[in-house]
Amino acid sequence: MDWQTTSEDTVPSAPVTEADVRLLRARPPATGAWRDGDPVGGRRFAAFGAFRTESGAELPGIRIAYESWGELNAARDNAVLVLHALTGDSHVRGEAGAGHPTAGWWQDIVGPGAAIDTDEWFVIAPNMLGGCQGSTGPASIAPDGYEWASRFPYLTIRDQVAAQVRLADALGIDTWAAVIGGSMGGMHALEWAVAHPERVQRLAVLSSPPVTTADQIALNTVQLETIRMDPRFQGGEYYDLADGDGPHRGLALARRMALLNYRSPIELNQRFQRSWQSDVSPLGHGGRFAVESYLDFHGNKFTRRFDANSYIALVEAMNSHDVGRGRGGVEEALHAVTATTLVLGIDSDRLFPVDGQQRIARSIRTVLGGEAVVLASDFGHDGFLIETDAVGEHLGRLLAS
Repeated sequence: MDWQTTSEDTVPSAPVTEADVRLLRARPPATGAWRDGDPVGGRRFAAFGAFRTESGAELPGIRIAYESWGELNAARDNAVLVLHALTGDSHVRGEAGAGHPTAGWWQDIVGPGAAIDTDEWFVIAPNMLGGCQGSTGPASIAPDGYEWASRFPYLTIRDQVAAQVRLADALGIDTWAAVIGGSMGGMHALEWAVAHPERVQRLAVLSSPPVTTADQIALNTVQLETIRMDPRFQGGEYYDLADGDGPHRGLALARRMALLNYRSPIELNQRFQRSWQSDVSPLGHGGRFAVESYLDFHGNKFTRRFDANSYIALVEAMNSHDVGRGRGGVEEALHAVTATTLVLGIDSDRLFPVDGQQRIARSIRTVLGGEAVVLASDFGHDGFLIETDAVGEHLGRLLAS
């Protein structure tokens, strides 16, 4: 197998390994969430008291898992917040291993001498609230000793940023030198700059829209229904099930559907064409097209590191995104941004097309160059993860501003 894993939260150009194949031969766990007692890896944790959501629900306490690189200077003015996409986590750089099922998702961007140079910048990357890699989410244990599961409250992007604000306060960071996010992380970054302009000096919004549109909500809703319709989902109460008995089929199918939005038709057509996965013909003889097998592989691998309830919670939060809600509309809200801003999109992105980035850039007065950067790439939405040379160049330009 020679597929490359580059979807949303995985390492660009990482080949399928024998370890991957061995993993997929095992029965998938009921949840791929990180659980207390698992190896910690590079995570650190910050615990907070009661947290009230926008909808009025209350969590008696929350925990945010995060990782950091570099050193905070004496003036405390070199901190950079990096925010992950929907199915990413805090592991921006570092190898896969104990506690981290995948290698860092932006290793070519963050590190010594890289675009976000950790010899200069103190980088913080949290796992978002509602996630499943150490922060409080549906797979976390509630005060009664059972997982939150279906009882976990509805979250918005603004709720998740409110949790990140608590983390910043706990770390003693009054102002971020930069807040950088791609995809769902870009929604968080934009919310930071609108709600807390005095705390954000520089802003990077990559492949992210000002509002989740009806079309995008529709695509997301179908994914969520594939999970809920899996009989093994059991209304979200599946954590006690044995390996192989959880809702892995529904979660894997949701992932397959999402992959089609992360890549472009050009890339898939050029890469796979109509090739077969084996010598067995898919034309009535039981064989498979290579692109089918590719989707199955990544769907199945995903179930080993993610949680079905968390996927639902995070997608619903993404559906909530509207930076103009209650603020007089998108344009009025974006006028509040004072940070020097990089807005970047990918010309082949069919998940969050460039018209969304252009709308953001038109309404922020402090955009570098006065307009959105549009990169030419065949990789679609995943381009912000894959085109690291070009993305890094523009991030370097922002950080030098």
